[in-house]
Amino acid sequence: MANMNNLTTLIKRLEAATSRLEDMVPTISDPSATLNGVASLPESGLTAPGADIRGGPASSPKLAPAPLPPAIDDFDALINGDVKTFVNMSEEIGGLVAEQSAAVLRAFAAERKFLIVTTKAKKPDIQAPVYMEVLKELHTTMGVVSDIREANRTSPLFQHLSVVSEGISVLFWVANETKPVDTITEMLSSAQYWGNRVVQAYKEKDQTHVQWVQTFYRIFKSLTAYVKQHYASGLTWNPEGIDPLQAIEEVNSAPQQQQPSGPASGGGPPPPPPPPPLPKFDNPPPAPPARNGVSTSRSTADMGAVFDEISQGEAVTSKLRKVDPSSQTHKNPALRASSSVPPSGPVRSDSQNSRSGGRSPLPGRKPDSMRTKKPPKQELEGNKWLIENYDGNPPEGMLEIQASISHSILISRCSKLTIRVVGKANAISLDNCTQCSLVIDSLVSAVDVIRSPRFEMQVLGALPTIMLDGVDGAQIYLGRGSLGTEVFTSKCSGVNINFPEGEEDDEYVERALPEQIKSVIMDGVVVSEIVEHAG
Repeated sequence: MANMNNLTTLIKRLEAATSRLEDMVPTISDPSATLNGVASLPESGLTAPGADIRGGPASSPKLAPAPLPPAIDDFDALINGDVKTFVNMSEEIGGLVAEQSAAVLRAFAAERKFLIVTTKAKKPDIQAPVYMEVLKELHTTMGVVSDIREANRTSPLFQHLSVVSEGISVLFWVANETKPVDTITEMLSSAQYWGNRVVQAYKEKDQTHVQWVQTFYRIFKSLTAYVKQHYASGLTWNPEGIDPLQAIEEVNSAPQQQQPSGPASGGGPPPPPPPPPLPKFDNPPPAPPARNGVSTSRSTADMGAVFDEISQGEAVTSKLRKVDPSSQTHKNPALRASSSVPPSGPVRSDSQNSRSGGRSPLPGRKPDSMRTKKPPKQELEGNKWLIENYDGNPPEGMLEIQASISHSILISRCSKLTIRVVGKANAISLDNCTQCSLVIDSLVSAVDVIRSPRFEMQVLGALPTIMLDGVDGAQIYLGRGSLGTEVFTSKCSGVNINFPEGEEDDEYVERALPEQIKSVIMDGVVVSEIVEHAG
């Protein structure tokens, strides 16, 4: 009976609790209702494991990245505009040109990173290692562009590679602290030297290559406008900025911070592996290759044994065998003549052997294909005109020089070039040129031609002296005002002089300068005369 009373009491208590809960249901469903004076949480605000009660994620919220300076925004526009257009044109050509254009894009990205560093950091000392560290990535990416050209000199697109290789140095305008636009102009001239060749070669065959050159030129024009707008007087740094190395770390870590975080669980790609370590140049070089199957490397223990033998003093020669005089080559010339190993390659003369102590091959001449091609140069330095590295006439025709009486003109390493000297100059020197032509008005002293085959010259006025040294083939045209010109030749052949005969200026005759000289000894004196061939 007692148990029945307890069960009845328990059922009544449950009914009372259920009734109370039913009264509370409208209050909980209303977000604006309160319970005991405290506002209730909305259904969406129920906390979940790992969530914050304020409605945000468990981790602290990330701040939005700071806006970039206008100079960086404009540089991004340059990359996304003309640079990307150039890359797309290069991909149409394909091959090495497309590969090199990708390296150009990476070089511009490296310069963009450098410009961001300048907005954050103080300017370091140019001679300090930290300055080179800031420029390291830019220098490396630019080197890749040049390496592609140097490794493919036999490629049919070598001229295309040369256009970009010569022009990529334009990114070093950041090193010009006074007039960076001058650097851009100079590098454009270097690129145009090869670009004009590409245009000449493809203008009748494929306009894609011509448009490719013009697209590359537009990068220089856009970069010139950009530098004039933001860095007309040189690159600027942040005087209140941080240390440059710290700025590099911030810039390198910025892309990882700005990337949106992915879901907590998902199949996102793993992060890329870290870059390989930089090469260490402090390690000793590897041992040289073996010769005839015998290794030339020696261990430390072997070298120690050698020094132990040397330290024995006179006893070190006790085990040497005495050579019989019949086997000594310095006493038997026949042994030297019957040597089974003939000397290979050019050898030194006896006078050189006496100075050097033995025979050794002479160094060979570096082939022209391995020589670095330098851009053409026409420059007036003080009173000297320097004309160098021209291969053919410029697009406007012959090369014209406005000279004065104090100017000396030095012409070297040119080929198939016609030079017109206007005015009266002091002297002209032509050295190591091939198939070049020279037209002059008048000179004060002389024209000196050295090692320049197939040379031509026309003198319109007066010229005192012509000196030819090592010239193989020359045509010289003298006017009436230069008939008294003295011509000196040394080791020359095929030199002809043309001069007017009679009263008419257009009646020229050609006379050859002598090449053969006969010399005899008469009364103890060497007498020389020109060899003349009859018939």
